[in-house]
Amino acid sequence: MDGNEAAAYASYAFTEVAAIYPITPSSPMAELVDKWSANGMKNIFGQPVKLVEMQSECGAVSAVHGALDGGVLATSYTASQGLMLMIPTMYRIAGQLKPGVIHVASRNVATHAISISAEQSDVMACRQTGFAMMASSSVQEAMDLGAVSHLAAIKGHVPFMHFFDGFRTSHEIQKVDCLDYEDLKKLVDWDELEKFRQNALNPEHPVLRTTGQYSDTYFQSREACNPYYEALPEIVAEYMNQINALTGRDYKPFNYYGAPDAEHVIVVMGSSSGCVRETVDYLLTKGEKVGYIDVHLYRPFSAKYFLEQLPETVRRITVNDRTKEPGAVGEPLYEDVCSVILESGREIQVYACRYGLASKDYTPAQVIAQFENMKEENPKNHYTIGINDDVTHLSLETGPEVNTVPEGTISCKFWGLGSDGTVGANKNTIKIIGDHTDLNVQAYFEYDGKKSGGVTRSHLRFGKKPIHSTYLVHHADFIACHNKSYLDRYDILGDAREGANVLIACDWKGEELEKHLTTAFKKAAAQKKIHLYTIDSTAIAAELGLGSRTNTILQAAFFKITGIIPIDQAVEYMKQAILKSYGRKGEKVVKLIGYDAGEERRRVKALPHDLQDPKYRKEYPLMDWGWDRGDCVQAIQSAGLPLPGKSSCFFCPSMKPREIRTLYHQYPELLERALAIEDNARPNLRTVRGLGRDFAWRDFILADEAQLTLPEAFSADDLPCSCSVSG
Repeated sequence: MDGNEAAAYASYAFTEVAAIYPITPSSPMAELVDKWSANGMKNIFGQPVKLVEMQSECGAVSAVHGALDGGVLATSYTASQGLMLMIPTMYRIAGQLKPGVIHVASRNVATHAISISAEQSDVMACRQTGFAMMASSSVQEAMDLGAVSHLAAIKGHVPFMHFFDGFRTSHEIQKVDCLDYEDLKKLVDWDELEKFRQNALNPEHPVLRTTGQYSDTYFQSREACNPYYEALPEIVAEYMNQINALTGRDYKPFNYYGAPDAEHVIVVMGSSSGCVRETVDYLLTKGEKVGYIDVHLYRPFSAKYFLEQLPETVRRITVNDRTKEPGAVGEPLYEDVCSVILESGREIQVYACRYGLASKDYTPAQVIAQFENMKEENPKNHYTIGINDDVTHLSLETGPEVNTVPEGTISCKFWGLGSDGTVGANKNTIKIIGDHTDLNVQAYFEYDGKKSGGVTRSHLRFGKKPIHSTYLVHHADFIACHNKSYLDRYDILGDAREGANVLIACDWKGEELEKHLTTAFKKAAAQKKIHLYTIDSTAIAAELGLGSRTNTILQAAFFKITGIIPIDQAVEYMKQAILKSYGRKGEKVVKLIGYDAGEERRRVKALPHDLQDPKYRKEYPLMDWGWDRGDCVQAIQSAGLPLPGKSSCFFCPSMKPREIRTLYHQYPELLERALAIEDNARPNLRTVRGLGRDFAWRDFILADEAQLTLPEAFSADDLPCSCSVSG
């Protein structure tokens, strides 16, 4: 299941009323609670949850407040701007010490632009409300710590906000050990629950609430809640221990992982802890004294439990914040850690890092760069990572990506078109592998802003060892391109490992295929010893009357090529998954999609020519000079420059000389090729003209910025090569 389902399952056990309003990426939690309630599923109180959808998030949290005032346990689910609308009422719920819980798939709050991706700016805006804050780092934790949040809210009389990273955790699929409702029922403090119910509004014993207070009494009354918050870390730790006893897992308010004598430690909160853990394992094998702390109970922030987990040998700490607080001395988690270290009297230097905004990928190479930074005599502080900040120059440089995935883990990447069924088929694939093998599984789906009609990338992993790789696949054993138009627009093989299997869905055969594969693709395929397969899934779908539904055909091809599950078994499992996924659409649709995939698996064909042929290993004459379009598209995108139109060469009127200079200086290999060709092959290259001055191409590229007066753009006549330009 994914993180949303895990959190919804845990919350359903303790919820009597759920007030909802949908917002991405938290909507599936409310949808599942609605579905389970409609099907008569019972909570630990022996009754289905009563669910009500309001007109906005403000209405939803107000309904939660009303239910809690009536002595009923209430829950809501939200994210981003939806959570912002709940803040005023959250102050009221916390001020009255009501045991409500809000589950948040944390997401960017729109600033200069809107993003639906993971960030913690929404939950950080709520840290003053009085809600306790519990962070989950994985799908399993979303279930376990979701249950802890409800249990601690009941016993501690403090409302909880349980959050996890949107999409990265909310939509990631993993194997999960489900908690049994009967076990959870035994953990409830029924005496404290009865106190809550006895405090409900009731016409039989009326009470006065929501008074107006002034300076003579308000301050004193506000401080009266202190004992509840002081006791809460102990209550949370107690329930974590009880969940540990049930599951065999190890939860604490703060979990340390790494060398017992670590000198350098990273503090993280949320899904990035998986990446840090994997990298720490990698560095420990190399003798590094490193570790990390995973924050679970963020509010109240317990100095006692934090310091208990911090090794005595630590000299430097880097705190990662997945939010930006403009104008502040530092981001919230950094400031909390600084306060704890300062008040403890320990001589530890603390550094701040901002990362992962809007789901910017956080990789092992970045973690290694952070640990290397802490080794420096004067480490960089208040830096960003994962981007190239060429404005304020705060970014920390990272080295090449390293493969820290546990040995034996199989990584796959699928390129699809939004709504073509690729994502749905991959969800079924990972569930088939997870349900019918002893392998651990992970699936994460990368969408662009369009969703339907946009580019989708599915990242799947499975292996014998636990998978903590909370980042995109960069060393794929299998790659599938389900849209042939992507071949010259994206670097399909950029994340392929040597010897990887690659499947292309296309109708090209023989010489036609040879013609359409770009030089860059063929060169990369030869260098990486790629095993290339093709399948004409569109033609097969047409023969079977499936229309444009090619997803199950390609799914069968995946099982055929990889052999993870014997193909005959895989086909039967696929049919069962199709019935589960599409059964509600009617028998006709199920029959239409659920063809005998076993017959079509024979149509997966190896590439009709051998890419290991020595002719593909030569240095290609990449266009007139430099690289062909496939290479250039990759270079331009990586450099953060605008992509030209559909030109036969990457130079076209839309590119400015300054952008070309930037590209060359970021890619010395490209510059070296260009200059070599100028020297050896084309001595009479044209000059770059502008503002009445001509520059020799070599002088133009190599000159200091101050020496140049750059033209804003140049025409086709100005191109330093003789290739044609269109578009």
